[in-house]
Amino acid sequence: MEEKRKAMVPKTIGVKTVPVSSLYPNPHNPRLLFDREPLKTLKASIKKVGILVPLTVYRDSARGHFVILDGQRRWICAREIPLDDVPVNEVAEPTLVQNIVTMFQIHKLRADWELMPTALKLELLMNELNERNDAKLAVLTGLPEAVVTRCKKLLSYPKDIQDLMLNQDPDARVKADFFIELYPVIHDRVVAKFDWFSRPRFTEQMLGKYGPDRPIRSVTDFRLIKQHINNARRTGKLRELSNRLKTFAEDKPTPVSHLQIASASVAAAARKLVSDLDKISNAIRHLDVDQYYGEEKLWETLTTFVKVAQKKLKEADQRVQ
Repeated sequence: MEEKRKAMVPKTIGVKTVPVSSLYPNPHNPRLLFDREPLKTLKASIKKVGILVPLTVYRDSARGHFVILDGQRRWICAREIPLDDVPVNEVAEPTLVQNIVTMFQIHKLRADWELMPTALKLELLMNELNERNDAKLAVLTGLPEAVVTRCKKLLSYPKDIQDLMLNQDPDARVKADFFIELYPVIHDRVVAKFDWFSRPRFTEQMLGKYGPDRPIRSVTDFRLIKQHINNARRTGKLRELSNRLKTFAEDKPTPVSHLQIASASVAAAARKLVSDLDKISNAIRHLDVDQYYGEEKLWETLTTFVKVAQKKLKEADQRVQ
């Protein structure tokens, strides 16, 4: 796979200077969104010291002009300043697959990138290569495997939802993290069986509840929702959960806490405590008394633990063996 990836990198032709007007953006650039604020900083730098790193380009044999592989932000700034020409590093014209793979390899995934445009190019690459394996796609693109998985989750959403992540206005754009965190909730096997549940409808309802002064203030709230679902499933409270989740979805002001079923939450806490006590008991069971004979703090703590346990057993009317 590594050799296959290397074979997809176009060969370098050379560095030269070309007119800004002879360059065109790459239609397969995984980065479709260029917000204005970061560009202002770059433009100021170019005005002061010029373009220090040449743009990477290839000549489109069908149209005769240069297409940008790397440096579209520099090109945008050069046009706006404006500059007459820019330094470029020309490479051989790539195939469609080479183009996409090269774009990924050059850019990787930078911190200020939006994930949805990257997911769309990944989808095109998957279709061209008929490849769906996350690990292999990670090697080909240079993206972390976890990012490939996240991209594929975004691709599971319908186009109208994807478009919300592609809005040119950053203030109106819905972050990809919202839909990535929502994904485990709407794909939960239990929730999917509720007779009232519709994935598209539920997604729209969650969008309506998301915002600074709304019940879902952070995308991580979906993890709490999933936790309530898991707790209800483990304790057989699915009918009550269905009713609560339906109310939560349909009534905008209803908070996430409405999904908490007391008995389910207590059961979950009890399971965790049992697990913790099992670990403590196992550690005490295998404790070498002679080795720790002089550790007074240990024995004092263990004595306190026994007294607390006996007290709680008595309060619960449990017979101490």
